[in-house]
Amino acid sequence: MLENKDEDVNKNDSKPEEVNNTEASAQETREEVVHEVNEETTKAVEEVENSVAESAEKDDSKEAEIPEVDYTSLSLEELAASLKSALNNNSVQKIKSQVEAIKSAFNQKFGALLAEKKAAFLAEGGNSIDFQFSSPIKSEYNSLLSEYKKQRDAYYKNLEKELKENLEKRVSVIESLKDLIEDADASTMYKSFKQIQEKWQTIGPVPKSYYNDTWKIYHHHVERFYDLLHINNDLRDLDFRHNLEEKLKIIQQAEALANENDINYASKELQDLHKKWKEDIGPVAKEMREEVWHKFSEATKKIHDKRHNYFKEMRSKHQEIIDKKLAVIELINAYDTSNNKTHNDWQKSIVEFEKIRQQYFNVGKLPYNKSEEVWQKFKAATKKFNSAKNVFYKQEKSGQQENLQKKIALIELAESLKESTDWEMATNAMKKVQSDWKKIGHVPRKFSDDIWKRFKAACNHYFDRYHEEKNAASKEDQATVVAKKEFLDTLKETEKVTKESVLDAITTWRSLGRLPRNARHLEGKFNKQIDKLLASLSMDKSEVEMLKFTTLVDGYLAEEDYRKLDSEQLFVRKKIDESVREIQQLENNLGFFSNAKADNPLVINVRNQIDGFKEQQAIWKQKLSYLKKLDY
Repeated sequence: MLENKDEDVNKNDSKPEEVNNTEASAQETREEVVHEVNEETTKAVEEVENSVAESAEKDDSKEAEIPEVDYTSLSLEELAASLKSALNNNSVQKIKSQVEAIKSAFNQKFGALLAEKKAAFLAEGGNSIDFQFSSPIKSEYNSLLSEYKKQRDAYYKNLEKELKENLEKRVSVIESLKDLIEDADASTMYKSFKQIQEKWQTIGPVPKSYYNDTWKIYHHHVERFYDLLHINNDLRDLDFRHNLEEKLKIIQQAEALANENDINYASKELQDLHKKWKEDIGPVAKEMREEVWHKFSEATKKIHDKRHNYFKEMRSKHQEIIDKKLAVIELINAYDTSNNKTHNDWQKSIVEFEKIRQQYFNVGKLPYNKSEEVWQKFKAATKKFNSAKNVFYKQEKSGQQENLQKKIALIELAESLKESTDWEMATNAMKKVQSDWKKIGHVPRKFSDDIWKRFKAACNHYFDRYHEEKNAASKEDQATVVAKKEFLDTLKETEKVTKESVLDAITTWRSLGRLPRNARHLEGKFNKQIDKLLASLSMDKSEVEMLKFTTLVDGYLAEEDYRKLDSEQLFVRKKIDESVREIQQLENNLGFFSNAKADNPLVINVRNQIDGFKEQQAIWKQKLSYLKKLDY
């Protein structure tokens, strides 16, 4: 297996003989081709050619642009899907950084999930040694990652084999070229040389540590061939002219690239031009070699310098981005959660913290080699916040089991009430149950949906029945109001009034049903109408008053207005007491007229008042007796 190191070729004894003598060959090459360029130009050219050598052993086809993604914001399922998409839609050698970013995010999220599951297991009384957790998404992710590694290892194993075989082919071609020069056959040597050139150009990439040396050796012998080719000067000169034209075109293209704004594009194109200069175009006339190479080197230096300045500026911008990201990290580290005592406190902090965290990503992106150290600091800072949050919610979970039992008790109460027909009691009880539910804190997440559905079903069932009953009652009440209004209008038009007709009217009125609360004023109108009818009759005063009273209290009883019935009884008792006191006072006053004659006007007046109060007292006692007989 070839070692992929940038070492001098003569340090590896296992390399082919020609490559093993690189130092001597390079010296020979330097003696033949002396480039009069300054040290900076030489350095610029060397850097470009090292880049060419670097890309020579790789698949340098343009990689499809993959949009940058903040994988830390994706779920485990989304991360697995991203890995699958990357594998299916890209060459395995082109997704290393993408896979590494997905791995980092997945491991962090799954680690947090695993810790949460283990904590829950231990909180329920489990033993740490017995803890096990399996996840379908983890199995799928492991399978995808295994497939990626399998494809990656197969690719690089095959690439290594191809590179080694291509190196052996190139060494073989060099040997063929040397033999052609040593054993030249004037009639066939040019044709044989062209065949060797074509074969060289068809050979694929070689290990980067051998690329420049094998090319120098090959190019050295190509120049030797042309310098010794005197048999057919026309063919040689024709090749020289063609090669010169092609190299001048390359120089023009390189000079044009110096004005290209896209530095990365210009650098890539320059590498392609150097590769084409080496691989596809042969030498020019000896007297022109130094000049054309000098022009190409100068054009190379312009692009190299521009690229150098660009990346210098980029490094400055990168440092500015790094400084801003570090400032955000300081804000995250300084974020205070010590006053968070409730779930709402933490929810507010989570929103605020996410805004600060998002600033880190909004600052700008960095290349991987610049971002990793800052990223680790960012993760450490966010971990501090997340750890505090997790501690709070783990402590809160200890009380969630108690909350669960409280809510289950409320559910059982709601379910016991859902078929009740005692509407007033059940409605008040249901409202209290709902109020109590809101006061109870969180329950374990795995139970929350189920108990809420069960509780909601019981409440909805009861209130659906309640509203259905209420709507039905409302229609019935409306019919009662209409009927009583019509009857009241009829009663107002009554011409022939008797005691019996009044009593029938009272009976009919009661039979029409109970008035709803918002229409009870009709009861007062009815009572006034009855009073009016009774006044038109020649009846005993006490009988009329008693009939009015019974009509009134019967109305209260029909409406189940027990408060007014109680008030009426208190009023009657009060009147009885007042009449007793008045009679006692008047009888006491009579004592002052003990010697007066019976026909004394004052005595007569007092006795008349006593008789009046006794009559009134008898009526009040009759009213009280009637009230006592009512069943309420």
